[in-house]
Amino acid sequence: MQQPALDLVLGLLEKIRDENNHHPRASRHILETLNLTAPRKTDPSQTGNVESVRKSKIERLASVQARVAVCTKCPHLASSRTQTVFGVGDADAEIMFIGEAPGVDEDAQGEPFVGRAGQLLTKIIKAMGFAREEVYIANILKCRPDMPPGSFGNRVPTPLEMQTCRPYLVEQIDIIQPNVLVALGATAVEGLLGMRGTMRELRGRWHSCNGRPVMITYHPAYLLRNQAPSEKRKLWEDMLQVLDKLERPISEKQRNYFL
Repeated sequence: MQQPALDLVLGLLEKIRDENNHHPRASRHILETLNLTAPRKTDPSQTGNVESVRKSKIERLASVQARVAVCTKCPHLASSRTQTVFGVGDADAEIMFIGEAPGVDEDAQGEPFVGRAGQLLTKIIKAMGFAREEVYIANILKCRPDMPPGSFGNRVPTPLEMQTCRPYLVEQIDIIQPNVLVALGATAVEGLLGMRGTMRELRGRWHSCNGRPVMITYHPAYLLRNQAPSEKRKLWEDMLQVLDKLERPISEKQRNYFL
C-alpha cells in the first residue's frame, strides 16, 4: 500500500470515529495485512513482545494439559480411557471449534476430531480458507465417555461429566482468546452455554460465552448420517457468518460452496 493511499484510509477511519463517537473496529486479519503492507521501521521490541505473548500462551496451555492428563475427577472415565484428549491447534487461533467428547479414534490417538467426522471438519476448515493448524479444536470432555463391556460406538456425556470438565475448556478459551467460538452440535451447546434445544432452534444464530461470540452449527457426524445437500448448505451458511464476523474476504466460490 503506497503512503498516499494509506493516509487516505487513515483519514476515513478518523472521520468514522468522529462521526459515530466510537473507534472503528478491524479484524486481526485486516490488521495483519496492514502491518505487512504499510511501510514502517521494524521495532525489534514489538516483535519480541508478540513472540513472548505467544510463548506464554503455549506454556500456559501445556500447564493445563499436564493437569488434564492426570485428572481423576471422574473416576469411571479415568479408569476406562486410553489417554486424555486435550486439544490441538494454534495458541493464537481466531476460531475455536468445540465438540462434545472424544470418540474411539480420538481416545486412541490423543487428538480431537481425527475420525471420519474429523476429516469432514478439516475439509470445512480448509474451505473457509484456513489450515487445520491455524484454528484450535477441543471438546467439552477430555476423556472418552465409558461404554459397557462389549458395547460399540460412543455415548453422549452426562450433564455432570460436562460440568466437571468444563473448567478446563474455559481455561483454554481464556488463554487462546479466539475471536469466535463454534459449537458443534447440541451436546457441545449444552456443555458450553448450558442451553438445551433442537439444532433447528439453535443453529445459525449468534450467542455469547463470557463475552465471546458463539456460532452454533451441526456436528460433522450429523452430516455423515444425513448427507442431504440442504443440510450441508445450512452448516456452510453458518460458516459464512463466521467468516463475515471475522471480516474475512469471501470469494464467489466460497459463497456457492455445497450448492
